[in-house]
Amino acid sequence: MSAQKKKLLRRRLAGAYASSLVSISLVLMLVGIATFLIANARSVADYFKESLQISVIMEQEVTEEKAGEFKNDLDGRPFIKSTRLVTKEEGTAQMKEMLGEDFLSVFEASPIPISIDIQLKAEYVSPDSVSMVKGMLEESPLVEEVSYQQSLVEALNSNLAKISLVLGVFILLLLFISFVLIGNTVRLDVFARRFTIHTMQLVGATRSFVRGPFLKRAAIQGLAAAVLALGVLGGLIMLLNRSFEELFAIFQPRIIAMSAAIVVVTGVIVCVACTFSTVSRLLSLSKDELYG
Repeated sequence: MSAQKKKLLRRRLAGAYASSLVSISLVLMLVGIATFLIANARSVADYFKESLQISVIMEQEVTEEKAGEFKNDLDGRPFIKSTRLVTKEEGTAQMKEMLGEDFLSVFEASPIPISIDIQLKAEYVSPDSVSMVKGMLEESPLVEEVSYQQSLVEALNSNLAKISLVLGVFILLLLFISFVLIGNTVRLDVFARRFTIHTMQLVGATRSFVRGPFLKRAAIQGLAAAVLALGVLGGLIMLLNRSFEELFAIFQPRIIAMSAAIVVVTGVIVCVACTFSTVSRLLSLSKDELYG
């Protein structure tokens, strides 16, 4: 074979390898996204549940000191995630933003009472639990009214259950497609080298000796594709983090590291398994079947 043909062949092999690497990386990105969604599904659901706000309106005569004591008592309750005391001045400023500067002109004194904004822990955000908490708060003589969006609580729980089901089915389908695509990409790459495998057999190479270089190459390819996929995913996460800082704050480093590890392990195992299967099948083919 001339030097020019060898150079052309090397270019073709390099192009095929690069194409295979990019294809596997794109599929591993899907695996990474699916894994990340599965691992963080509970955290995201809890985030939305704990964003629900309950407003406790205090009686007009309640002072900030009394309201502060009531707030401190609430902070010790097991169902409370956080509380925030809204003074009369803060409440008045908020109402001015909503209704305009002159909304108090019809009143002799400010009608805005002290209030406490409450966020419950996620496990207590259900219609029955929130209703129970509301009843407990209303028992206090310091409390005039407890308000929250009941329809929002019901819709939140109902929609999160539906979203979880749809997301679960979508992710399983996505993972299946991902494994099939990676397998086909690897098989095509190995099949293109079937004549090399046959030549090695002709000179007496054992099956394990023939498989060795292909499996090693597959492991490196899977690892490289996983690193490339994680690099792109990391960039996307950093961009999204700028727009959704509060949401991304709930994602734990441990979960992110676990998702990254799954992508790496998936890339290596699937590439090696598909290569082993394809090489073993090619080793069993006769010369006529190989050229057919």
